[in-house]
Amino acid sequence: MPNLPTTLPAWLALLESRHAEVHIDMGLDRVRAVKERMGLSFDCPVIMVAGTNGKGSTCAMLESILLRAGYKVGLYIKPHFLDFNERARIGGELATDEALVASFNAVEERRGDVSLTYFEFTTLAIMHLLAGSSIDVAILEVGLGGRLDAVNVIDADVAIVTSVDIDHTDYLGDTREKIGFEKAGIFRPGKAAICSDPVPPASLIAHAEEIGADLWLLGRDFNYSGDKQQWNYGGRSQRRNSLGYPSLRGANQLLNASAALAALEVLRLELPVGAQEVRTGLVLVELPGRFQVLPGRPTVILDVAHNPHAASALAQNLGNMGFHPFTYAVFGIMEDKDIDGVIAPMAEFVDHWCVADLPSPRSASSGKLAEKLAALRPLDAKEGEYSVGAFADPAQAFANAMSRAGENDRIVVFGSFYTVAGVMAARKSSITDK
Repeated sequence: MPNLPTTLPAWLALLESRHAEVHIDMGLDRVRAVKERMGLSFDCPVIMVAGTNGKGSTCAMLESILLRAGYKVGLYIKPHFLDFNERARIGGELATDEALVASFNAVEERRGDVSLTYFEFTTLAIMHLLAGSSIDVAILEVGLGGRLDAVNVIDADVAIVTSVDIDHTDYLGDTREKIGFEKAGIFRPGKAAICSDPVPPASLIAHAEEIGADLWLLGRDFNYSGDKQQWNYGGRSQRRNSLGYPSLRGANQLLNASAALAALEVLRLELPVGAQEVRTGLVLVELPGRFQVLPGRPTVILDVAHNPHAASALAQNLGNMGFHPFTYAVFGIMEDKDIDGVIAPMAEFVDHWCVADLPSPRSASSGKLAEKLAALRPLDAKEGEYSVGAFADPAQAFANAMSRAGENDRIVVFGSFYTVAGVMAARKSSITDK
């Protein structure tokens, strides 16, 4: 094929130019057609993870445990913060530029005249890379919804739905029942369908039963219990006792960990995992941007919370942290999100808002956000106890927060992957420059 890009940045630039970011094509016909032409399939167990929140954490826990058990794990996770390579890991290592370029070429060679979005193209490329890497297990994170997401052209042996809440309403519907049906679209007849949402939508249960999936519900088929020191998992036929808490901090991580252990229980014959590997895997798991507390002072917390459910969990986690004189928030969010619903649980914890425009046509205006937040000023706030500032990007907003925060204060960065990525990039640049 003539004039194809030879580097990963050039490939990504080409794909971005073919489809505007704001354009999302729902439907699997085109992706499925190219998948068939490529002969794309996995000859190992496939675990697929969907959900409004908790997908990334569940995938990371599964990967960490299975790596400790000696398996060669292929992971597809998204989005990335700094480098596209973060989306694909093989054996715990980021995919190389060369491997990704080869898989991009393979998709381009087979797609013919079929138009693919950036997400569809890159999904096929990464799945091609994983399928050709002699892995023992594939862990695939679903992007938007489930039923019509490009990842769903693959049949999963175990499908997990972590949580169902209101998000992406333009595409998935505006109720938990509508969204639950979309998430349940990754379930397959006769295969395990795990849901760790404590209150699963009736639509999800009904769809699983209708297609004959083997439905595992939290509280019925698997559960957890524990105290401040340790916790226990109980499934249909397997118990895991005296487990250490996952290193990922946050209120919902035991829900995510229980879903991961339920998946391993389903696959216990194909992928046996010992008690020690589970313990070590949970204790050592890492996932950037999910209530990630950075070392040093002031305390800096990175969290990609961008919907009310995630913001409520973040607020709960902040409430459990102990006393800080002032909390600064670096906040940027997409216009199509439930902005009021995200702000509401956070408002009681934030004293100083540093709001930012994001590098996306969907970004909410920092000026409008600032107006909204200024109206929330507490009536009893004294001079210097509450402020709102608007900035051109997350890096500038973060620099302002850092210049004002005392060493016992804290800075929480949230609202979007773009917000967290912008601050990560700024911190990396400042470290590199020193």
